Amino acid sequence: MTTVTGDNVNSLAIEGNFDDCQKIVKQAFADQSFLPDGYQLVAVNSINFSRIMAQIVYYFYAGLQFIDDHESVSFSVPTGNFGDIYAGYLAKKMGLPIDRLIVATNKNDILHRFISKNSYSLGTLEHSLSPSMDIMVSSNFERFLFDLFEGDAGRVETFVKSLNNNAQQVSETEWNRAKRVFDSCRVDDDATCAIIKEVFEEYGYVLDPHSATGVMAARECCAGSANPVICLATAHPAKFSEAIERAGLETPALPEHLKDLLEREERFKVLHAELDAVKALINDSL
Repeated sequence: MTTVTGDNVNSLAIEGNFDDCQKIVKQAFADQSFLPDGYQLVAVNSINFSRIMAQIVYYFYAGLQFIDDHESVSFSVPTGNFGDIYAGYLAKKMGLPIDRLIVATNKNDILHRFISKNSYSLGTLEHSLSPSMDIMVSSNFERFLFDLFEGDAGRVETFVKSLNNNAQQVSETEWNRAKRVFDSCRVDDDATCAIIKEVFEEYGYVLDPHSATGVMAARECCAGSANPVICLATAHPAKFSEAIERAGLETPALPEHLKDLLEREERFKVLHAELDAVKALINDSL
């Protein structure tokens, strides 16, 4: 939803979940013939590789703070769409000495099931206390598969399109290659609340629920490691009062520049989860 009041800004709310929205966006990008001449779609999320490039930078910035005193570092990343941790994967390929990239998921754990069991299969998408990770089909995972399959785009397409009907697997050799880079952990809502409370009691720091999954995953996957583990934090805890209060803590106040956020005018249009409905609104807005 937007509080930007310009006539050239239109916010949409889709009657569905993240996967429904992402499916529509990918379909629209694949065939932009519905747009008038001179127009094209662009994206500012991780569909746009420029965002991945920018994220690579802070892996280097963070990692280089420790490399002088350690052989390598690991990163624990709360993720549902695989974009941020894919940037870490590219940083490792570029030469940053990364030991492990830890995929922290909530109960929507398709990525964890692939990394831990070589089983990539759809499940029922469930609401969680870490809603930005409530994703079943991770679009950026396809980019990693392209690398894993040594540039075989046809095999990536078959793998992804077959997901609707069957659990997908890669070869044992490919799975072992993936596991040499990635580790993973599933953190449900109860564990999320427990780690929020534990970290606050130990350090006086309030984690948001997404960041909490990363901390929990780091502790599970890198216990006893001599090298540092960097946990990527993702949001302000004031946005997630339900999780903070279930952890037995008081929700922090919004930052000063956002104190009046909930009092601002809000504009959005609700559409059915249908490509044609989104196309029509785009064209009506031009």
